[in-house]
Amino acid sequence: MTGLGYTAPAVAAVAVVCALELMLLRTGLFRRLSYWLSMVIVLGFQIPVDGWLTKLSAPVVSYDRHQTIGLRFPFDIPVEDFLFGFTMVTAVLLLWERRHAHR
Repeated sequence: MTGLGYTAPAVAAVAVVCALELMLLRTGLFRRLSYWLSMVIVLGFQIPVDGWLTKLSAPVVSYDRHQTIGLRFPFDIPVEDFLFGFTMVTAVLLLWERRHAHR
């Protein structure tokens, strides 16, 4: 397991989005309760759907085990999926906030 194919880009994506907010956009999104509640809602949907898609007993989507760190939780979900989910949702919200702050 090297994690270079999926884990490294997932970690890098989180770092880029966080750096974008903290150094450039500065929307204050990470300080808002509404943001963190929205992330809980996203997880509430991501876990059952992603769990069904990636379950090891009958996967719809499979991952090369050499491209991840191999940690799956819960329901066989690769932890990297949560990193990419965080990145995608946060990037969209940051860009939305930035666009609407300058109207």
